Amino acid sequence: MRVTWLSMTPVKSMRLQIVDAIHLDMTGARGDRRFFVVDEAGELVNAKRLPPLLTVQPEVEGERLALRFADGTAVTGEVRDTDETVVTSFYGRPVTGRIVDGPWAAALSELAGRPVRLARTERDGDGYDRGRGAGASLVSTASLDVLRAAAGVNVPVDGRRFRMTVGIEGAAPHAEDGWIGARVRVGEAVVLVREKVGRCSVTTRNPDTGVRDLDALAAIADYRAHVPTEEPLPFGVWGEVVEPGRVAVGDAVEPE
Repeated sequence: MRVTWLSMTPVKSMRLQIVDAIHLDMTGARGDRRFFVVDEAGELVNAKRLPPLLTVQPEVEGERLALRFADGTAVTGEVRDTDETVVTSFYGRPVTGRIVDGPWAAALSELAGRPVRLARTERDGDGYDRGRGAGASLVSTASLDVLRAAAGVNVPVDGRRFRMTVGIEGAAPHAEDGWIGARVRVGEAVVLVREKVGRCSVTTRNPDTGVRDLDALAAIADYRAHVPTEEPLPFGVWGEVVEPGRVAVGDAVEPE
């Protein structure tokens, strides 16, 4: 089994970057989901609430953040944390962030049609849905192939819909389900797989346009209804990084 893709995004819910290599720290992929968007009440604004976020391409270089929008415009600036903090619920888990000063709020507010702001988590790894102990997620390309058949579509299912850290080739369909409770070496890193990932409506949306174009949830419900799970509509698995290290496309994936 080998790593066939790696993905991350500096800003939660924005377009994924497909990269050749990442460094998995104990809190997850370095730089992953460090920023997030909030409304005036400090509530999380994600792609479920604002699907066009999927069309925004974020890029970070040092302390400079660029957001590239679908119309070709780009908003770039130096990231400066303000003194204003915000505590935002990430699915019931409080996350402390600091509002970021710069040109991004105005551009994102125009996209949203209401005032929103950009914040940066105070701690690495807090931007993951399940927190710092869930810094890596894994799915096999064979699982995507089975989903394609279940959904009755003729084109491959884009793995970016599921926003997973690591895509794996050479595994049997849903082999990752059997890794729960086991340590899996991925490149130089080791991930302790904890549980299956429950799925939401973002998987039904095109990862480039944000338009709903695949009933992924219905397909998962149809052929995965018998699968024991802690989270509904399971597809792929998440885990805790227990040994940090570099992971690159082509690296071996080996359950220990």
